[in-house]
Amino acid sequence: MADSTSRSGGTYSTPEVLRFLDGLHAPHDAGLSRAFDAPSKEGIPAIQLGVSESRFLEWVTRLTRVEVAVEVGTLAGYSAIRIARGMPRVSRLYTIEHDPKHAAVARANIEAAEVSDRVEVIEGDGVQVLGQLERLGPFDLVFIDADKERYDQYGRWAQRNLRRGGLLVGDNVYFFGRLLEESPAAAAMRRFHTEAQAHFDTCVVPTPDGMLLGIKR
Repeated sequence: MADSTSRSGGTYSTPEVLRFLDGLHAPHDAGLSRAFDAPSKEGIPAIQLGVSESRFLEWVTRLTRVEVAVEVGTLAGYSAIRIARGMPRVSRLYTIEHDPKHAAVARANIEAAEVSDRVEVIEGDGVQVLGQLERLGPFDLVFIDADKERYDQYGRWAQRNLRRGGLLVGDNVYFFGRLLEESPAAAAMRRFHTEAQAHFDTCVVPTPDGMLLGIKR
């Protein structure tokens, strides 16, 4: 059920409610805690997925039986660990990170979480690395959580390189509430939305900053 408040964008979540539900439904083990806490300990921006959003991504990965995936934006490896844990042991996740320090932290966290056998952290520019990965496709999942002004480019790559029925996931698609502003970055995010809708069956899950899911037609 939704009422007029929630339909118009209001929320009933509070920090206390979120902490209770995250701990109940998406508990961390040592590996996940290490990756989630890494930004504050390593001087990295704390911009990773939230606890429940990452658990949702893990379950979507499992339910759609993803075996070959790409992530754009590794940060400290938290979402990569969640994706990897939703995949079978004989599988491959290629995760792209442009910052060498972030990539090194992510590799250590992925190793500690015992999923390094199926995750490869690749350092480099997102668009350039994606071009190098094309030969390894088609892919089952593309998850985008990187520089917002190039979401349209990442989305086009996903459209070309996902298999039919493959899954596109993009985080921060409300663009921090700035989606409708007149700026080049907001325009790029709007193109990501409209171009995804043209090639995928899409919806936006109303997470705190919106998560787009698309199934390639």
